[in-house]
Amino acid sequence: MENTEQEEKEVKVETEQTAQPELEDADNDSKKSKKNRRQRKEDEAKDKEIEELKAQVEEQKDRYLRLSAEFDNYRKRTLKERSDMLKTVNGDTLSGMLPVLDDLERAMQSMQKATDVDAVREGVVLIYNKIQEFLKNKGIVEIDAMNQVFDTDLHEAITKIPAPTEDLKGKVVDVIQKGYKIDTKVIRYAKVVVGE
Repeated sequence: MENTEQEEKEVKVETEQTAQPELEDADNDSKKSKKNRRQRKEDEAKDKEIEELKAQVEEQKDRYLRLSAEFDNYRKRTLKERSDMLKTVNGDTLSGMLPVLDDLERAMQSMQKATDVDAVREGVVLIYNKIQEFLKNKGIVEIDAMNQVFDTDLHEAITKIPAPTEDLKGKVVDVIQKGYKIDTKVIRYAKVVVGE
């Protein structure tokens, strides 16, 4: 009987040992299956996220292309408007200069026949004043340079000479060519001689 009990115990141990790997295998299969399901869910979530990101990229790309086209249209439109405006302004300016040109032509004709130099001089002064008035009406003003402190924003130094007096050091002592500006924008710098 002892043998039988012992045999039963051995059979029982063997059965348990053979059953345990099967349970472990089943447990491992269950874990692998859960892991595979979890991995599939993660993959699906990643795929979904990738698709959403692709859609966002396409949307941003479309918005960029539209914005780029809009800007290009704006740029072309403003260039055309600027060109048209310059043509209008140039035409207006030139039409304002035509009476001055007429006066100059009359002055040149009268100079050929004139014997009175004072009358010719007066005519030239009148034309000069007319030009000055025209420029003033267009907002063009002469840059005051003589005896002013040399300013690179308004003046262009042609040369430097020893200052005639101590108070003229660093100042304009002679104006070679007048400068002009419209409001604060310089259209021609005054060419000057600076005392040092």
